[in-house]
Amino acid sequence: MSGVHYVTKDTLEQMKADLQRMKAVDRPAAARAIAEAREKGDLRENAEYDAAKEAQGLLEAKIAAMEGQIAQTRILDEANVDTSKVSILTRVKLTNLNTKKQVTYQIVSETEADLKAGKISVTSPIGKGLLGKTVGEVAEVSVPAGVMKFKVEDITV
Repeated sequence: MSGVHYVTKDTLEQMKADLQRMKAVDRPAAARAIAEAREKGDLRENAEYDAAKEAQGLLEAKIAAMEGQIAQTRILDEANVDTSKVSILTRVKLTNLNTKKQVTYQIVSETEADLKAGKISVTSPIGKGLLGKTVGEVAEVSVPAGVMKFKVEDITV
């Protein structure tokens, strides 16, 4: 992922905590696993050593990716969110015009998206289709199943 990532302060704190855990707990554990495997003899034929080195490499890649992501992250403040139109961090009450059911979604960044919690990514088809809409407008969203129509009923923070 490239570019700026917008998240809430809580999500940024969680990302920093995950990074700290990887550096303080997971990295030493990987080093211990390599040391233990090294003690078991010939490294050319030691599958345990190879697996431990590979796990360490994956961990280091995850740490580097997380550091890059945190560096490109900007905090969004809910107090500054404009509720006159759908934007990131707004809660949108929608009516699905195909099924007549009402749903409420919060538009969030990719890293915070959780459909079960009612949080959809700003980069998802529905998220993209809703951006910039105002109360009363109908958003036509192309999804794999076809075109869905949503009427914006309410926008809040």
